[in-house]
Amino acid sequence: MAEAAPENIVATEPTLAEKEAAYEKFVWANLKRNYIGHYLHGMLGMTGFRLINAPTFLPAYLHMLSGSNTVVGLGLALQQLGGVLSPIVGANQIEHRTKVMPAALWMGGLARMQIIGMALAGWFLSGQSRVVAIIGFMFLFGLFMGTQRVVFSMLLAKVIPISRRGRLQAWRNATGGLIAAGLAYLAGRYFIDANLFGNGYSTTFIFAFALTSLGLTALRLLMIEPEPPTVRPRSRLIDRFKDFPALLAEKGFLYFMIVQMLAITARMAVPFYVLFASSTIELNGKNLGLLSLAFLGADTISNLVWGYLGDKTGFRLVMLLSLLVWVGSTVLLMGAHDFLPIFMAFFGLGAAQSGYMMSAGTMILEFGERDEMPMRIAFSATAEGIMGSIGPLLGGVISSTLGYGPMFSISIAFLVAALIVLITLVKEPRTARLA
Repeated sequence: MAEAAPENIVATEPTLAEKEAAYEKFVWANLKRNYIGHYLHGMLGMTGFRLINAPTFLPAYLHMLSGSNTVVGLGLALQQLGGVLSPIVGANQIEHRTKVMPAALWMGGLARMQIIGMALAGWFLSGQSRVVAIIGFMFLFGLFMGTQRVVFSMLLAKVIPISRRGRLQAWRNATGGLIAAGLAYLAGRYFIDANLFGNGYSTTFIFAFALTSLGLTALRLLMIEPEPPTVRPRSRLIDRFKDFPALLAEKGFLYFMIVQMLAITARMAVPFYVLFASSTIELNGKNLGLLSLAFLGADTISNLVWGYLGDKTGFRLVMLLSLLVWVGSTVLLMGAHDFLPIFMAFFGLGAAQSGYMMSAGTMILEFGERDEMPMRIAFSATAEGIMGSIGPLLGGVISSTLGYGPMFSISIAFLVAALIVLITLVKEPRTARLA
């Protein structure tokens, strides 16, 4: 008797809930490896970027070459302008992709090449051409950093659970800050004062490039990227611009953006902290290294507090405290008449900057739907870049015409306004999501 033919077995497509569960399982199964990869990338990669972005070396170098506060403000403004132009384009290029690591490598590599460009300009150019070249590389650095911010924030959100992000950032920023602080002191004392290899600033930039490249390599070798259950369909860039009003329909995100833009405008004073200090103390390589040590060393110590506090309470409290420290440290700097209070002010400013950056970068990941996350990050980065590009230029004009005191006072006024909006209108997004 012939056997009955087996029934056809039809494979069923997993449900969305099953896909979400598999995605969550993948994240936790590979957490250790991805955690180490992001830790090394942050510790080494962002260490080098701290040396470039700290309000000491690059502003002092531009001022030494040009003798103009306005040129310093212009350079920092163009760097921020670069960050205005690229994030939305970057988000549009990755939001429909299940894997974004290839884009991260391209954008990260191009950003690092601009650091080499600044170093080479210092060694091989002179006079006005050197100033123009360095400012040009600063603009390109901001351009690629704007895109890098979107893709690396997206990678972090994909592989690190929300309950682990604060402590990861705490330890990577703390150890990276320790390296950056030590290197900053050595660079000021032994690279810049000794004019190592013919240009101490260029030598410092090369060290920064080496560290950032090691970090990117570590992330590439270690990270295993999951494919999310859903992604947005590919859209034209012009169509995504039309979606911006919908992003701001969420009141929490809208008020958060107002706080962010006020705080970023207050950063008009940041490039001029070290120039104001030079009116009281001699800005030689040793003192420049010590002030960099204070600013970056505060990153080392405070990040452990900010990260664990954020994981425990949410990052709204971290932002609030960092803004308060920022105001207090600016007031201390304004009244300082010798090195010790200036050192303490730079330490407070470093702690405030690290707390603000960690809270802003983490809170943005906690609003709205996951599929809209790249564009929320890009929208935030673009708005931040607009205000950030206006701020340093405005700060340079105000400090050149009215002096540092009025410029610092205006900066404090923006910080106070940000505090008022944060306290009265912004709810902790983690608590709001649970509610």
